[in-house]
Amino acid sequence: MTKRKPPGIGFESWADQQIREATERGEFDNLPGAGKPLADLDKPYDEVWVMRHLHKEGHSTEDLLPLPLQLRKEVERLPETVRTLRTEREVREVVADLNLRIVAWLRAPLGPPIPVRPANADQVVERWRAERTERAGQKGDIAHIGDPGPAEQALAKARRRRFGTGEPAPGSRPVWWRRALRRGRST
Repeated sequence: MTKRKPPGIGFESWADQQIREATERGEFDNLPGAGKPLADLDKPYDEVWVMRHLHKEGHSTEDLLPLPLQLRKEVERLPETVRTLRTEREVREVVADLNLRIVAWLRAPLGPPIPVRPANADQVVERWRAERTERAGQKGDIAHIGDPGPAEQALAKARRRRFGTGEPAPGSRPVWWRRALRRGRST
């Protein structure tokens, strides 16, 4: 353990003295990676650290975007998200979940003022039907359309948010808080 800095010596000279004494004792000899170049010196430090951290935590770079931009991207990707869903009800539930999160952000906007409009469920369902019938005509059978993996995950996430199990929509208050507010208004 290092000793404490004496009161009469400045921090810089004391640190230099500690390093010089450790070098004289040979504490810096045979360190792992000695004599090898540092990795990723050609990239800016911040970019390397952020990308490694995102990859390690299993996030994408879209998670760094402000919430309204994330919501707009979800609206743009909505046809792809609902493409493999099996029923109109499931499509409407996914759209309703997205619209609830958009409305929650519109009520209490955090971040930059970026316009976001809720998705029109009827238009999404109409497009879903058209694509479904087109694919059914190409394949000859409607039962074998797509892999339900990501779509079922999106549907389960929508149900959890909508019915109160799981995490609340971003920017919204927990269910118990909304109940408390309703009780406070009625008294």
